[in-house]
Amino acid sequence: MNVTADTIDEYFAVAGEREPALRTIDELIRKAAPNLKLVLFGMGSGVALGYGMQPYRSKSMKASEPDQHWPLIALANQKNYISLYVMAVEDGQYIAEKNAGKLGKVSVGKSCIRFKKLEDLNLETVSEIVGNVAKRVAAGENLFGI
Repeated sequence: MNVTADTIDEYFAVAGEREPALRTIDELIRKAAPNLKLVLFGMGSGVALGYGMQPYRSKSMKASEPDQHWPLIALANQKNYISLYVMAVEDGQYIAEKNAGKLGKVSVGKSCIRFKKLEDLNLETVSEIVGNVAKRVAAGENLFGI
């Protein structure tokens, strides 16, 4: 889904019936990780909410580009579901994938947690994951794992 918005409030407003779920998850993230700054960032041909923008480089890049940043956590309203991305790595494994069994009735990829209803997502586990990511950022860790 190509969500376009110029402000965070506008992002929520265009979410329609998913607005309450997105706001709940946003509040949970901000409470568990107040040091991860919230921004709108380009994702595909639209925008999403990004938390904790960090310099990023892929494995094929020799160094980070000065303007290449990616969020450690992202929240996106997709066409058929909500996606919560946790791009952080722990012990060589993406945190979302590592915790898949504790996240509820959701679909999990390497860093993506997909769900249709907020009730399907284990919010306590998400809060723990986000809080852990925030603590590791504060300690200066490279959470992208490269």
